[in-house]
Amino acid sequence: MLLIGNGNLITRQQENDFIKDGCVAIDGKLIKEVGTTTALKAKYPAAEFIDAKGGLIMPGLVNMHNHIYSTFARGLSINGYHPKNFMDILAGQWFRLDRELDNAATYASGKVAYLDSIKNGVTTMFDHHASYGEIGGSLGELSRAADELGVRTCLCYEVSDRNGEAQMKAAVAENIDFINAAKQRDDDMQHAMMGLHAAFTLSDDTLAYVKAQTPTGTGYHIHIAEGMADVQDSLAKYNKPIVNRLFDWGILGKQTMAGHCIHIGPHEMEILRDTDTMVVTNPESNMGNAVGCPAALKMFNDYHILIGLGTDGYTNDLLESYKFGNLIHKHHLADPNAGWTEIPAMLFNNNPQMANRLFKTKLGVLDAGAAADVIVVDYQAPTPITADNYNSHILFGVNGRMVNDTIINGQVRMRNREVVGVDEAKIWADAQEQAQHLWQRING
Repeated sequence: MLLIGNGNLITRQQENDFIKDGCVAIDGKLIKEVGTTTALKAKYPAAEFIDAKGGLIMPGLVNMHNHIYSTFARGLSINGYHPKNFMDILAGQWFRLDRELDNAATYASGKVAYLDSIKNGVTTMFDHHASYGEIGGSLGELSRAADELGVRTCLCYEVSDRNGEAQMKAAVAENIDFINAAKQRDDDMQHAMMGLHAAFTLSDDTLAYVKAQTPTGTGYHIHIAEGMADVQDSLAKYNKPIVNRLFDWGILGKQTMAGHCIHIGPHEMEILRDTDTMVVTNPESNMGNAVGCPAALKMFNDYHILIGLGTDGYTNDLLESYKFGNLIHKHHLADPNAGWTEIPAMLFNNNPQMANRLFKTKLGVLDAGAAADVIVVDYQAPTPITADNYNSHILFGVNGRMVNDTIINGQVRMRNREVVGVDEAKIWADAQEQAQHLWQRING
């Protein structure tokens, strides 16, 4: 039995969502109960106790869209790379990087990304992978890294026509191999989706092949309308908007997740709503790539689409993305009231709901029977924390690096900022070595 108490407990339950001097009791992989520190310490006197020291006790965070393969782009300078638009960014940086990424680099980048997730309080990560330098076994390398760090993860491989038919089919095969491997597990720690890059790199022949190969019940993870070139391509080649085209191919649905959806119209939003397709918005990446601001608040409020928050490889700090998500819509709409309730709902409520379309154990809430995924944040408030304002405290006072303790699946993965049972120095050293090799390959 493990108790985590003496803190401001944010349960995310519909009732009893905030407990002053709260405590959570963990028994094995699940939460046993929540209550006050005094009550639970009296009830379980022999339990190990983690003292939050007046900080925040929260459910572990869920990142609904990431790109681990982008890890080794940090600090990278590519010869002759001077992008003027999003297509230049894709072709000049990301496609060049993933064409040189081999399994050794994939594994090393996975170790870093999952380690960084633990340090930022992210206990579940959905990743969208590409490594056209070595396709076969690449998801297995990410799976191995996730198991070694103990992070929940959902993986897929980015199918694309951009490198020819043979590599497209190899990417589909890699997805299927991991889908089948994930089905053999019974620990609810890893799941799989069929990854698709974006409509403009997927011909009708490819979509027909993917549909024929994808196991029944498997959802898709795809980028939609991240840039205007994607929109223009669909209209020019197929005489229909992207969402309509994907609907016609049976790609949309409750198990499918659409990243970005920046340049879509009301009719496409209706299709996403009516098919119960999930959407993930990625504010920092959108701003960094200068691709625009999606109508995320309209999707949330007017169309009632299940929309969540991701990092798109820009960072592993979801609380940083929470801040940017709050700002981008205020700036874009010139409305200081925009996003106050919608953005935290996306991150803290919708992300776990979306993840639970694949994971069976209840995520994102501290409640009896839910996953024992808990984080402790070293935050001392300058003003009172209440049930009405704790999201505001998180928004303005907390970032990922303030996470002090991370518990995943009942296992203490980080204690007092030290990741347990992990040689961090070796992970960083291996990453530096693999990154250097990768950079040399990219620049010839």
